[in-house]
Amino acid sequence: MIYRRSEIERITETAIATARSRRKRLCSIDKANVLETSVLWRRNRHRNTSPSMPPTLKLSHMLVDNAAMQLVRNPNQFDVFVTENLFGDILSDEMAVICGSLGMLSSASLGAGANSLGPALRPVRARGRDGARHRRQGDRGTPAPQILSAALMLRHSFELGKAAHRIEAAVRKAVTGGGAHGGHLLRRPLGRDPADGRRGDRAL
Repeated sequence: MIYRRSEIERITETAIATARSRRKRLCSIDKANVLETSVLWRRNRHRNTSPSMPPTLKLSHMLVDNAAMQLVRNPNQFDVFVTENLFGDILSDEMAVICGSLGMLSSASLGAGANSLGPALRPVRARGRDGARHRRQGDRGTPAPQILSAALMLRHSFELGKAAHRIEAAVRKAVTGGGAHGGHLLRRPLGRDPADGRRGDRAL
C-alpha cells in the first residue's frame, strides 16, 4: 500500500469537516505498531490536525484490531472514523452487519479542494446471492438507503444539516421502534416481508 502525503492530508481535512458537522468526535484508526504505511498516516494526521483542529473537536487514535473489537462491544462510542482504504473497507462491512445489513446503508464519496467535483451519493447495494434476491423481489427491499442518501445530499451538497438530521431521525424511528412495526427491519432478514418496501411511507 502506497500513499502520498497529499492524499492523507485530503482525507484528514474531509474527516475533520465531517466530524465538526456531527458529534465532534474523530477517531483515527491505523496499525502503526506494525505497518510503515500506518506510521506515515499517524505522523501526517498529527501534523495536519494540530493547526486545523477546533478546540471543540475530540481526536483519538486506535489500532485497527482494537477498533474492530470495540465496534462490536460498543459502537455508540464512535462517530467519525478516518483510516486508510484497506481498514476502511473491512470496518465498513463490520458496521453494516451491526446496523442490520449492507442494504440498510447509504454512502458518499467526498473530495476536498481541487479533487472535489461534488459528493457522489448512492445507496449501498447487497452483493452476490442477496443482491440478486432483492432485485427479484422488487419493492420488498428496504427503502432506507435511498432515503438516507437523500439526507447525505442535503448535508454535503446543500449544507442543510438540520433537514438531513430530521430525515435520519425519521428513518431511525421507523426502523428501531417508533411505530407499531418498529424494529421489524432489525429482527428479520431484509426482503422477507412485503411490508419492508413500505418503510419509506412510514418514515415520511
